[in-house]
Amino acid sequence: MNYKYRLAVTAVMVATLAGCSGGAERRRQANQDFTYLETKPLESWALPSGAQASQVNDYAIPVQRFPGELGPAVDIRPPQQVLALIPGARTVKDADGVTLLLAKPEELTKVWTLTQRLIAERNIQLLSQSANVMETDWVNWVNEDEENPVGSRYRIEKSSGSVNNSYKITLVDWREGGVEKTVSAINKERYSILMTNLVMSRYDQQERDLARLRAQELVKQIPISMGQDRSGLPVIIARAPYNVFWERLPDLLGQLGFTVEGRNRSQGVVEVKFRSPDDAFWTELGTKPIQLDDRSYNLQLGDLGNRTSVNVTDSDGKPVTEEALKSLAPVFAAAIDRANNS
Repeated sequence: MNYKYRLAVTAVMVATLAGCSGGAERRRQANQDFTYLETKPLESWALPSGAQASQVNDYAIPVQRFPGELGPAVDIRPPQQVLALIPGARTVKDADGVTLLLAKPEELTKVWTLTQRLIAERNIQLLSQSANVMETDWVNWVNEDEENPVGSRYRIEKSSGSVNNSYKITLVDWREGGVEKTVSAINKERYSILMTNLVMSRYDQQERDLARLRAQELVKQIPISMGQDRSGLPVIIARAPYNVFWERLPDLLGQLGFTVEGRNRSQGVVEVKFRSPDDAFWTELGTKPIQLDDRSYNLQLGDLGNRTSVNVTDSDGKPVTEEALKSLAPVFAAAIDRANNS
């Protein structure tokens, strides 16, 4: 079940997982009683008179104190996960916080600059700032899993070297209901990851926006033709990189009578429903109508490096005819030409 954290200062919404429905206490605690806390301590056996003790260590319980919470203090919420939205970045979680290990110094610079811009745009105050370290003032969170509004302060630092380019977020102070409290290990982990994910999400959005802009710039240079896949079957070939054509395709389809109903970028699948425009549309476009029935289809895109293949199947997964594909290719080309001249 999805619940939403709201960063009050930044008005940014981030989805996270919670244990179950109900009040904050129920989402944090196990749905049962805690009578096991009333269990009496173990006692040593009293041997009968004249008996000799015989000890086997196979099932011996170590005599030591095991740190951890008990009863209602046990937090049953699933752990937070760092969103893997920066290609090539590795995540290291430890008792201090979250560290991102980036592949290139340029990526570290980009993430650092993005963080500065995010903080400035959302009016998050900084208590101190240097070339490599920032320390924030209180950042307030409203979270349905918490009984009271909570706040946290962060230390954000970067380090660049010949081997690692690291970006680290550490939660340094904590308060609940306006009262400062000791930072627990659970809160440090959850809210360090949450802050990291805000940066990750913003990075991902920034990259998508840049890809969209690049697609718009390159749309005038996308020749469309028929070709063959590795099996020799007919496919449409768009002479543009996959990420460029992926961003441009929805607008292109919308001009041609297709309604996009779903997209999966990693699988290259676009789910569409087709309803053919009237004859006047095709006359204006200067092409023959697409030879497809009014129904649902799947477009399968393939990454061919500097080109993108497009195949079409019906809702049952059956490929459309070669004639249908051949009718679609010149329509794509005409729609792109029309966009260039508009």
